[in-house]
Amino acid sequence: MGTWRVKHLRNRRFWQTILAAMLIPLALIAFWPTPVDRPVQGLLADTLSFLHRHGIPGWFNYQFVETTANVMLFVPVGFVSALSFPEKRWWQITALGLLVSGCIELGQLLFLHDRFASRLDLATNTAGAAAGAWLAFLAIKRLEARHLAAADLQ
Repeated sequence: MGTWRVKHLRNRRFWQTILAAMLIPLALIAFWPTPVDRPVQGLLADTLSFLHRHGIPGWFNYQFVETTANVMLFVPVGFVSALSFPEKRWWQITALGLLVSGCIELGQLLFLHDRFASRLDLATNTAGAAAGAWLAFLAIKRLEARHLAAADLQ
């Protein structure tokens, strides 16, 4: 079973297919004509107010939630990109995240009048891609170490 995991983790065609499939919902989120959180802004504000009244610190606000969401949106992009292109280093995958995020922000600036380009989004998306790349590299190393340890026991 361990051999299967390592082999599957190294199957770049599989991960490239996953990456291509991931770009569709990412593009929908990025180029939706209005902010994707607009339908839940009232609920989010109410939830944050409730949490603040019950002891959650004030820094846990809308900006924090939005920033965290931007990071988390790109963690899978970095993770799957690192598995799709195993010959690339973590910083090259991070640069890919920066490029994708830059294209998104430029597209929002040029084509979507209800959306706005943001340097913070660019930075947080890139950080998410970097975190995802690091997680992929750690997962590969850990599975390979387990595989080698299991092989030594046999």
